[in-house]
Amino acid sequence: MKNFTIGGVPEHFNLPWYFTLRDKKYTKEGINLRWKDFYGGTGEMCAALRNKEIDMAVILTEGIIRDIIKGNECKIVQVYIQSPLIWGIHVASNSNYHSVEDLKGSAAAISRYGSGSHLMAYVHAEQKNWNLENDLKFEVINDLKGALENLPNGNGDYFMWEKFTTKPFVDNNTLRLVGECPTPWPCFVIAVRNDILENEEESIKAILKIINETSVAFKKTPLLETLISERYDQKLEDVKQWLSLTEWSQNQISEKKIDEIQETLLNLKLILNTIPSEKIVHNLI
Repeated sequence: MKNFTIGGVPEHFNLPWYFTLRDKKYTKEGINLRWKDFYGGTGEMCAALRNKEIDMAVILTEGIIRDIIKGNECKIVQVYIQSPLIWGIHVASNSNYHSVEDLKGSAAAISRYGSGSHLMAYVHAEQKNWNLENDLKFEVINDLKGALENLPNGNGDYFMWEKFTTKPFVDNNTLRLVGECPTPWPCFVIAVRNDILENEEESIKAILKIINETSVAFKKTPLLETLISERYDQKLEDVKQWLSLTEWSQNQISEKKIDEIQETLLNLKLILNTIPSEKIVHNLI
């Protein structure tokens, strides 16, 4: 039995992984795959990959590309979610901010530097033609729980997180949604450490084959909407909307898209240089 650990956020996107683990599908291939939740998101997973605490991750595309350029020795093996991530822009319900325009020059609460909440704050600011040096400030709050605790107390002014994950806290009046910012690219990819790819490529192929077979059939799961609603504390109408907007993928990210993302990061001064796409992706087919 070969042992591997994969990291991911504990959100509805990753329910297909739960199905495969529940049904012991990897065990049948001689693989012991363990899942580790990362509440701190992409920045926390990048650190775990670097420290060899995990072997692979389901991770935000822009975050892992930036970290690979900065020296993280891993590669993208495929896209996991093809559709954009819809980042909700949230403020505390007791705040005086009522529109995105009000937030110019205020402090973005982020899980950590290098995280999606950090990088997307830059993307959003550029879309709004804000001055990236003067109009962006940051307050590190670690995760969604940290945002819920800190924003009402004035530690950070707004928080960008996946819209549907934070919806229950909008519904209960802890947060107020003031805007949205979809990613201009496929949102989640699967990344694997280079040493694992070099030594265990066949096992990684087997893992991807299983998750891809499951994700292809995922939307046909009986009573899926009810299951997601109950498991993730989501209203049924929100689950239906989220499923209609979300597209799983079984394919590699294109070189063109890699180049587009790198150019965006470069223009935002989030990286100092670009690198060839073959240093970012590893094709297993």
